[in-house]
Amino acid sequence: MTRSGARAPDPQLPDPRRPSAAWVFARPDRIIAFGFGSGLIHPAPGTWGTLAGWLLWFLFLRHVPDAGMAVILLLAFGLGCWVAQRCGDALGIPDHGGINWDEIVAIWLVLWLMPAGFWSQLAGVVLFRIFDILKPPPVSVFDRRFKNGFGVMIDDIVAALYALLVAAILIRLGVLP
Repeated sequence: MTRSGARAPDPQLPDPRRPSAAWVFARPDRIIAFGFGSGLIHPAPGTWGTLAGWLLWFLFLRHVPDAGMAVILLLAFGLGCWVAQRCGDALGIPDHGGINWDEIVAIWLVLWLMPAGFWSQLAGVVLFRIFDILKPPPVSVFDRRFKNGFGVMIDDIVAALYALLVAAILIRLGVLP
């Protein structure tokens, strides 16, 4: 532990602010936390994680029945709390920008509840990114209050809920299909 109460970063990591691909791909928890490598892409690793999540949705999840998707989301959220905590501890930075599994899980929630179709999904992705970046309350409250794996995950879920609310209004007004 450092004087500030945070854990000391992994001594094998020369710069915890910019972990290398070798460090990320050395362990399964890091691979997941860094969105299968998308968290290494700069700038905007959160946006790259969202796009990776959209690709994974399209390739593997879009036809999963609702009950199965609910289970996948719950398990992915729990896994995310664990991997984000482990990586945050190893980096000495609780909510490192490269940890983007939270964006992946949150965009799966958005895409699951949005109407099918490219334009609706694109709108969901854009709305989610807006709320994830701007962090209106209570997103910002969760982001400040919980500096652990749960905090990393929950603020993105709340941002996803904001995106879904605005999307529902836009659908009701006929702006979105």
